[in-house]
Amino acid sequence: MDDRIGFIGLGVMGQPMALNLAGAGIPLFVWNRTDARTEPLRAAGADVAASVDDVFRRTSTLFLMLVNERVTDEVLGRGTDAFAERVAGHLIVSTGSTSPEYSRGLAADIRTAGGRFVESPVSGSRIPAEAGRLVALVGGAADDVAEVAPLLEPLTKTVIHCGPVGHGLLMKLAVNHYLVISIAGLAEAVHFADGHGLDLDVLSEALNSGQLASDITRAKLPKLSAREFSVQAATEDGLANARLVSEAARAQGIASPLLDVAEELYREAVDLGNARIDMSSVIDAVAARDTTGH
Repeated sequence: MDDRIGFIGLGVMGQPMALNLAGAGIPLFVWNRTDARTEPLRAAGADVAASVDDVFRRTSTLFLMLVNERVTDEVLGRGTDAFAERVAGHLIVSTGSTSPEYSRGLAADIRTAGGRFVESPVSGSRIPAEAGRLVALVGGAADDVAEVAPLLEPLTKTVIHCGPVGHGLLMKLAVNHYLVISIAGLAEAVHFADGHGLDLDVLSEALNSGQLASDITRAKLPKLSAREFSVQAATEDGLANARLVSEAARAQGIASPLLDVAEELYREAVDLGNARIDMSSVIDAVAARDTTGH
């Protein structure tokens, strides 16, 4: 092993995060299932691994930014003989969104195999990721979190230690609870204004001049007004996050009526073919209800 940091998963969020680490002078050893996503990292001075096992063999601290639990298990070799060999002696930092229960189970398995685990889901989409302005919601043992914190600094404006493993993801779910409802509500408001023939630029000025102004309105209002849905956070990811929140709510008997409606709208937007475009495209699902009689 050497002093390089491993980074696996160079998608919409992972690539800019890894680029910010490289830009901060942190030596990286990266891998991605799609080779083309590694080229910007190679250009930034990172080394590109030939295989996922190569990353584990040659680094002791690894970041994972993977799309879901199944892919995370696959990359770690969980459930196979490769798992212990990969994770033993390593500090694994998972920055993706999973269920808290999954994260706790994974942490226990990694500890049993002789490794350490920190969850660090991030709040923010592609633009904050590119700017190094994410919020890290960290769960893990205090010593492990202290070790990881300097590596999170180039990625974030704030690192918040939320408690043990599971609490970082629960905090992310609480944030996402508000986020998915907010974007669906903003989309519905734009649809309402447009349906009444209001000037959407004036709507934008009205919202961004008042107490409802936020990074969400500033980022999403132009997309909603122009129906321009280049991805910052994909609709299917919004749906996946809504599902995680609703599952966690149901498990505790917690009511989530607004979330339930928003989740259905994101599901309808995905069914309309909007899975891999920006989640502000949920406005299409709102508009579709005009003609379906819902």
